[in-house]
Amino acid sequence: MPNRSPAPQPRPERIPHREDPTPADIRRWRRYLADEQAEAETYRALAKKRKGEEREVLLALAEAERRHEQHWLDKLGPEHAAKRVSPSFGTRLFGVFARHFGSVFALAMMQNAEARSPYSTDPDATDQMEADEAVHTEVVRSLAQRSRARMSGSFRAAVFGANDGLVSNLALVLGVGATGVGGGVVLATGIAGLLAGALSMAAGEYVSVSSQQELLDASTPNPETARKLPALDVNANELALVYRARGMNADEAASRAAEAMALQTGLTTDPVSAVDTTESLEELGTPMGAAISSFLCFAIGALFPVLPWLFGMVGLPAVVTAAVVVGAALLFTGGVVGVLSGSTPWKRALRQLVIGYGAAGITYALGLAFGGVVAG
Repeated sequence: MPNRSPAPQPRPERIPHREDPTPADIRRWRRYLADEQAEAETYRALAKKRKGEEREVLLALAEAERRHEQHWLDKLGPEHAAKRVSPSFGTRLFGVFARHFGSVFALAMMQNAEARSPYSTDPDATDQMEADEAVHTEVVRSLAQRSRARMSGSFRAAVFGANDGLVSNLALVLGVGATGVGGGVVLATGIAGLLAGALSMAAGEYVSVSSQQELLDASTPNPETARKLPALDVNANELALVYRARGMNADEAASRAAEAMALQTGLTTDPVSAVDTTESLEELGTPMGAAISSFLCFAIGALFPVLPWLFGMVGLPAVVTAAVVVGAALLFTGGVVGVLSGSTPWKRALRQLVIGYGAAGITYALGLAFGGVVAG
């Protein structure tokens, strides 16, 4: 029998203003009011750090939250609205990030929060408020993506570098340590792994980013071509071939070429013929920046697993300490990635932990087996 998707649940009927709200209603409305006020303040704080279109968008979001705030004020009435409560912990945390840290963290967290709005199931919210929150999710998602693009090149290298350093060097020192060699050998192995891995990661990132930039440069139209458009033969317009090469059919290409000729716009100003690589280059970052970030973060990450041996610990206590220290670091890096990606942080954190411990566990088991064979 084929699987059947569950029938959609009916939306709760909206209930008009009640003259006798229950104490639970009052508490819930007060919390909504506090959250809306705090979110509006967060958007205004973010707007202070932006200019131009992004600033206007953030201020418009703050104004929308103010409308929602007024809804709950009307629901509560003057008597009940006079008593204020603290916003939820998550909402307060958004404000802290907005005021003291980069806006990309605050926007990523706001994106996740807007997507989990309770208004879709709360009968005391309006359909317009529910729709507003759905649209806010997409607006914040777009703003967060723009912020991620500005930092994603070096940040990507930094996160991957730190994670690789943590996992690879933990696996290395545990695998070597499990064979029964002395603590000095384990420490030397860990330091060698740190340097080798950091240099390898830096070189790889430099080559990778450089190659991608070269590919983007090769895809950018030659600006000199725009100056030659007026000399084209309008009866044998080869500009149409440019548009056809970019995916248009013959009629569409001819129409667009005619428009370009009439307006005498160049390849670099026409929205179809030009290839805008500015945002792509921002996302990539610079080769040297990616290499340096990767080197430093891999080295820092790879240092954690060797700390117990660096401080003179040996044997099983050193192994357990290294696993605990690296596990905490993996949870942190996974949580940061989760926040920035707009997903649930703890899921990403646990995923990082499981992958890291899995790799280290395999090499530790192999080290034990190899040590047993050598001893035998």
